[in-house]
Amino acid sequence: MATLLRRALLPLRPLSSSTRPAADVPFRARSHGASRLYPDHIPTSPLQKALLAAGSAGMALYDPYRHDMIAVLGETTGCWTLKVLRDQMKRDPEGAQILQERPRISLSTLDLGKLQSLPEGSFGREYLRFLDVNRVSPDTRAPTRFVDDEELAYVIQRYREVHDMLHTLLGMPTNILGEIVVKWFEAVQTRLPMCILGALFGPVRLSAQSLQMLVSELIPWAVENGRRAPCVLNLYYEQRWEQSLSALREELGITVPPLCVRGRA
Repeated sequence: MATLLRRALLPLRPLSSSTRPAADVPFRARSHGASRLYPDHIPTSPLQKALLAAGSAGMALYDPYRHDMIAVLGETTGCWTLKVLRDQMKRDPEGAQILQERPRISLSTLDLGKLQSLPEGSFGREYLRFLDVNRVSPDTRAPTRFVDDEELAYVIQRYREVHDMLHTLLGMPTNILGEIVVKWFEAVQTRLPMCILGALFGPVRLSAQSLQMLVSELIPWAVENGRRAPCVLNLYYEQRWEQSLSALREELGITVPPLCVRGRA
């Protein structure tokens, strides 16, 4: 048990090219021993999951940028919600195609040259701009480890990998305020416990001015957009690169932010 907790609570380190799992390899049931369901799977008992959930929740609340802890929290608390999301995807033609093909989003699967060549204002070009301006990489997403179902493991991995697409759609930076706004949108959209906790407890680190802005303007906007938009996991983002960002927002019913949050905390 102690070894399991230490493995889960270690900070997420960038993977070298020799150790990084191939992100273009879809989740599939394979022969990984009697109890491993996919390459990074770590089988755990209900008690172990409860301990991991408690430890990761504490660490995530202490440091909102511990994305590895947020990942563990999501995997150990979201089983029922992941089933609901999986069923929503199965009922939608585009979502069902995603579940069937299992696309992955990483630097190894993205054609950066193609994205760079797209017209200004296209979704793909704006997504690439988001990565560049905020200095983030899709390769930093933690692999799924504690979900004891191969298909549900892919659902939560897909949720993680499209997180930056949601930032792009919502026009939110990666500062604390921007992350909290995205968490409110995701909480309404997915009902995942980790999103709800992040939305409720993330604001404790905000300044009084940013908190007032969040409560009066940004939360109502995020909640309204989250309710109006269809399930964002049903969007095959990789097939929408050439679509204009404004057209995609209109299709999803997402409006532009009521104010700029870049540079605020």
